[in-house]
Amino acid sequence: QVQLVESGGGLVQAGGSLRVSCAASGSIFSINAMGWYRQAPGKQRELVATILSGGSTNYADSVKGRFTISRDKNAKNTVYLQMNSLKPEDTAVYYCNADLQYKSGGPFFRYWGQGTQVTVSS
Repeated sequence: QVQLVESGGGLVQAGGSLRVSCAASGSIFSINAMGWYRQAPGKQRELVATILSGGSTNYADSVKGRFTISRDKNAKNTVYLQMNSLKPEDTAVYYCNADLQYKSGGPFFRYWGQGTQVTVSS
């Protein structure tokens, strides 16, 4: 069984910084990509950033230059999202996901974490 557990959310003032983390555990052979999505009240879930196993990253235009996604160099199953210059419109529940294999050559499955609330006050 696979679990993704997020941590690090909270309340911060506009202009501040916050880092959220996500650790994947369980029966995992390899992880191809990990990412962060967010969902604000009354809105659809949207992509924030993704990172591939090789290190390539992709960001939503709204967060480029402010957010940085990274994977732990030692614990490859852990992904971080460093959020700087936060704005009230960044307020949302942030979810991480991972595309992973149970065994070599097997199919990839996408798993989601339970989400962590990030609130930016003006």
